[in-house]
Amino acid sequence: MEVKGETYAANISSIREAHKRIIPYIHKTPVLSSESLNAISGRNLFFKCECFQKGGAFKFRGASNAVLSLDDDQAAKGVVTHSSGNHAAALSLAAKLRGIPAYIVIPKNAPKCKVENVMRYGGQVIWSEATIQSRESVASKVLQETGAVLLHPYNDGRIISGQGTISLELLEQVPQLDTIIVPISGGGLISGVALAAKSVNPAIRILAAEPVGANDAAQSKAAGRIITLPETNTVADGLRAFLGSLTWPVVRDLVDDIITVEDKEIMEAMRLCYEILKVAVEPSGAIGLAAVLSGGFRKNIAWQDCKNVGIVLSGGNVDLGVLWDSFRK
Repeated sequence: MEVKGETYAANISSIREAHKRIIPYIHKTPVLSSESLNAISGRNLFFKCECFQKGGAFKFRGASNAVLSLDDDQAAKGVVTHSSGNHAAALSLAAKLRGIPAYIVIPKNAPKCKVENVMRYGGQVIWSEATIQSRESVASKVLQETGAVLLHPYNDGRIISGQGTISLELLEQVPQLDTIIVPISGGGLISGVALAAKSVNPAIRILAAEPVGANDAAQSKAAGRIITLPETNTVADGLRAFLGSLTWPVVRDLVDDIITVEDKEIMEAMRLCYEILKVAVEPSGAIGLAAVLSGGFRKNIAWQDCKNVGIVLSGGNVDLGVLWDSFRK
């Protein structure tokens, strides 16, 4: 897809091809709605439940597309990634389905439930320090030792194409959507969703939801270039990455706005997902609902006519111990 002469890392044909490739393996996740949440928000909300995806998050789409795209020689040596969570588990599962090894570099501060998912799916865990520098240096060491293929969590056209398959399903399930709200971190999910959705319906609005304590995408959008933060501080452990060279152009050109929300709003949205929708979502997964309920969104005249809103519940891998502690604060 080209906008302003820009060629992106994925397009509608790569996303349709990804869907054909992964459809035997993924779940076509359901869309839920709730009259109660419609009343609270003043709009019709449609929740795409990627928390029910294999591996408990949308990441299995991109990971399975990338793993199934490798030729046999590449695949034989296995795959490597560095990830604090859902991509790691998704890649382990995708590698297991193809019968190849997955070497997963995980920072020591990753949520326990996500590490357990990696182990459950047969990924080989290699520990690193929490910094991105440590993650990358450990990963490159593993690459040299194994000859495996590095699959980045988001800065990869195959991953972006896989994540974009969400839009193909969602717009078939709810054709009347005028807006889709998507969590943003590294930008793989929102890039795929935006490229696919705007190809199907060029008038659709794509909004990103981001924690105030990790608002690099909002700052990047305002500055017109990638901004990274010295540190992030948010309960949403899945939303601490920074935009990549392949995701940023899509975010810059096709994401209509970025809504930032406080952690307490994320926790409240999580509670509503549990109590009203009856779905287990992690903080990163609940942020789309938090955005729709936020003052910044409700009071913004630009979004008053967003009537039928799709919200991607991106994942459901939550450490219950950490969850209880954060509710008590």
